[in-house]
Amino acid sequence: MSPPVFLADDLGGDRVTLGGAEGRHAATVKRLRPGERVDLTDGAGLLAECVVVTADRASLTLDVLARHHQPAPEPRLVVVQALPKGDRGELAVETMTEVGVDEIVPWAASRCVTQWRPERREKALGRWRGAAREAAKQARRSRLPEVAELATTSQVTERLAAAGAGLVLHEEATGPLSAVRPPATGEIVIVVGPEGGITEDELAAFAAAGAQTVRLGPTVLRTSTAGVAAASVLLAATGRW
Repeated sequence: MSPPVFLADDLGGDRVTLGGAEGRHAATVKRLRPGERVDLTDGAGLLAECVVVTADRASLTLDVLARHHQPAPEPRLVVVQALPKGDRGELAVETMTEVGVDEIVPWAASRCVTQWRPERREKALGRWRGAAREAAKQARRSRLPEVAELATTSQVTERLAAAGAGLVLHEEATGPLSAVRPPATGEIVIVVGPEGGITEDELAAFAAAGAQTVRLGPTVLRTSTAGVAAASVLLAATGRW
């Protein structure tokens, strides 16, 4: 079994201390003890292979055995996720993080049942970012995905226009996602609509930006699961899987 991964701010030196919330979790929940292997990451590609030297109730002291730096993967995969109902947003973020999505953009689509009111936006965004953080550790990622600020339709349109490939999932599209030949570099942006579907005006704006509508298959997936399915197809097609 691979060693657990924890986030650390300081990975310099031959001996490091893991404190704060991560240290408490490692010591009191995971109950790590001297001699056990642990990996620490800064979330930006640097991974330190470590062994526990001492453990108390609030922190671990670890010796660094080796360091590795993982370069940013190419092409970069961005999923624009329309806001799902309830806690399905966190579920979508968790699964997309686990498979390797590089950035998740929450989108306030016209037909979203859920809307992040201004006074609750930061809290909602914090839940998505927390879900990404924990899922990244579970998946042993050395690079945390970026969870962007809430985007408007015009901002999503700009992202599609600037992308190396812009794709929009739509159940009425004639071409399958599996037939798309993604670029080897740059950014792939794929849009996942809300439960009520993408409006004609939104589709027109995305098409004007150069985006292509595609379908996943003969069934209609929930908005909270479509993103991970689409990401899986693209990660395989690009050779990242």
